[in-house]
Amino acid sequence: MVNTAEIGSIKKWVLGARPRTLPAAIAPVVVGTTLIRTHGDKHLHWINALLALAVSLLLQIAVNYANDYSDGIRGTDEVRVGPIRLVASGVSSARAVKSAAFISFALAAACGAVLAARTSWWLILVGAIAIVAAWTYTGTSKPYGYMGFGEISVFLFFGVVATMGSYFAQSQSLTARAFLVSLPMGALSCAILSINNLRDRPKDELVGKHTLAVRLGDTKARYLYVGLIALAHTASVLAATITPWTLLTVALLPLSVGVSRSVLAGAAGRDLIPLLGKTGRLQMLFALCLAIAFCI
Repeated sequence: MVNTAEIGSIKKWVLGARPRTLPAAIAPVVVGTTLIRTHGDKHLHWINALLALAVSLLLQIAVNYANDYSDGIRGTDEVRVGPIRLVASGVSSARAVKSAAFISFALAAACGAVLAARTSWWLILVGAIAIVAAWTYTGTSKPYGYMGFGEISVFLFFGVVATMGSYFAQSQSLTARAFLVSLPMGALSCAILSINNLRDRPKDELVGKHTLAVRLGDTKARYLYVGLIALAHTASVLAATITPWTLLTVALLPLSVGVSRSVLAGAAGRDLIPLLGKTGRLQMLFALCLAIAFCI
């Protein structure tokens, strides 16, 4: 448990940005960017890759601050297992956290605008939709994250959009192969949210936060998690149609099976925190395997 009295002014913002969630923003960019290497006649544009990475990371940080602010002013984060909440813990004011979210959104928009100028202005529209979706996840009077639609949003924006957008930044085109490799990234991003919501399910139910885990109930929420892991592996095997080296992801089965067994065995509360970390590492390892496959 973090001792809020000992948190420094800079450290609190680092903790509030929830650095353990950032691999979920990095992984799809790595996959979408390196996919260009499967085209023998095209080369990697490093500036576009770095801009896409900056947009993804800044949006993830903005979402984390926005959720901290919105949940904090509603009082739904006052009793919570997991990373520190700046507003709910009293470490920072709601106004300051809201400002941090808006600054992060603005920086993401600025990087996105530069990327759009280098590729296509359609990315401005995509970015605007992503920012609206990020804010309304827990913001507004009727946040869709409280209605059980969070997984859909995460799958789309931190899976399909992030992966295909990164690929588009390299190729200025959208293809079926880019969509196919976005599926494991979307599934694993959802798995991270799924296990997070499974951990918080009892308390979320008490405060009227109807996440998908609350709506499904404990047992079905655990099956959902395993299903998402299975989808990631299935999509990666199907990606062997792009290059057979994507079968490198099969080597990750022991980790996937181990985490899935622990979830199905009934791990709850704080016991799910290490499994959350393993799920994040699993996504990064998937991204690494796919990146290696595309670069061979």
